[in-house]
Amino acid sequence: MLTIEKKSLRVGRYVDTQHVSTGINNYKKERWAQNSERIGKEDSMSVWYSIEELEEFLATAKENGANGVRMYFGVYSSDYKATPEYQNRQTIMMVASKAKRTEKGIESRDVYVGTETGSTILAYNAGSICPPFNCPPGGKGGIADADDWGVGNTLIDCGDKGILIV
Repeated sequence: MLTIEKKSLRVGRYVDTQHVSTGINNYKKERWAQNSERIGKEDSMSVWYSIEELEEFLATAKENGANGVRMYFGVYSSDYKATPEYQNRQTIMMVASKAKRTEKGIESRDVYVGTETGSTILAYNAGSICPPFNCPPGGKGGIADADDWGVGNTLIDCGDKGILIV
């Protein structure tokens, strides 16, 4: 009997509080403050989805041949009418993908599905972004203090405009 070993396509890993805190603090200093100033309001810092809807999306993705999900960063348009508070704020769009390991590394393609009007990408978006909604307690921009969430505040030097605590 011939046995074919299936190699895992896993690329991520579990990380600790320090890793998360460092990543968020770097983001706030390097991207968030400038984005917020440019759009004239606090930009979003996170997107929340229920486990139920994530499981449903993953099941649909698997049913259509996907073996992964690509997370795209995006920005809602300035005339986004579905939730006007989201206008100009960043988001994450999840796109079902089919990946395989090649000699070049892992290559993946987005998954498309047929609809009554043609083919469309299998994607999920419009989670609850923070701010303006569903932010964890205690912290500007939705990041709580270490006692609540294990992630602390960030000081951002804004030059002539002073210091921002986020």
